[in-house]
Amino acid sequence: MAFYRAEPAMQEYLVGLIDRFAEQGRPGLHEQIAVNWVRYDQANLSTGSGFGAAWADQKPLYPASVVKLVYAVAVEAWLQKGLLLETAELRRAVNDMIALSSNDATGLVMDYLTGTSSGPDLQGEAWVSWQRQRQLVNEWLSDFGWAEFERVNCCQKTWGDGPYGREQRFYGENNSNRNALTTAAVSRLLEAVMTDGLLSPPACHRLRSALARSLDPDERSADPENQVDGFLGEGLPENSRLWSKAGWMSQARHDAAWWTDPEGIAQMLVVFSVGHERANDNQLLPGIARELAAFR
Repeated sequence: MAFYRAEPAMQEYLVGLIDRFAEQGRPGLHEQIAVNWVRYDQANLSTGSGFGAAWADQKPLYPASVVKLVYAVAVEAWLQKGLLLETAELRRAVNDMIALSSNDATGLVMDYLTGTSSGPDLQGEAWVSWQRQRQLVNEWLSDFGWAEFERVNCCQKTWGDGPYGREQRFYGENNSNRNALTTAAVSRLLEAVMTDGLLSPPACHRLRSALARSLDPDERSADPENQVDGFLGEGLPENSRLWSKAGWMSQARHDAAWWTDPEGIAQMLVVFSVGHERANDNQLLPGIARELAAFR
């Protein structure tokens, strides 16, 4: 059962929208996309209060940098349990991981969370222990007992050029152990952050501060990697407030976004699109957001 209430009119609109975008020169789109779309009543904004629709939301896909949202929430959970020492360097790394999507910062965060580090190949018990430690985030997700987390894998760092040494070996044959998320899992986690439904209110506030994006054209122009242009935020109405985490690589263009529009309507939209064509399609995500934001 979904964490939101299914809305037939929204489902019909979403499916029709995907059909339309597929017909507009995007053959195969139905197999290349996964979506969760949830709308909220601002007067009763709380975890599980939304009405929504979905497409292929249970399909595990490589999440690219969207996985950094999971790691940021995990850091706050570790701190809340006293499993990590709060330091300025840890805070800097978490902020850069989310706000700037830094892969270097993400590597350090994973080291903090799991007590592991990258390096040359390991053998014997040292290798077994290292792999066990790198499953700590997955074990934490499993402990929630949420159905949305049953098919996810969040145990890898993110890379520019790719993994080396023990990291490459840990990816497994044919990258069988690479990260995997569903849009349903990302949506439920993002909703919990935005509604104080998972961690303490101060922890959720810190996460929201890192996720906040400016829609100001001048600020976006000054930052070519603003995680708005080419992603969902580009399609939102002017004067909306946006919180998001994008992911982009050669075979994926994703975004997880929460926004409130000038009318005070809160919406969450998570879109994963895969394949070389979709990765280079900088109009699909803004177009989807534009259409869904206008739904009434």
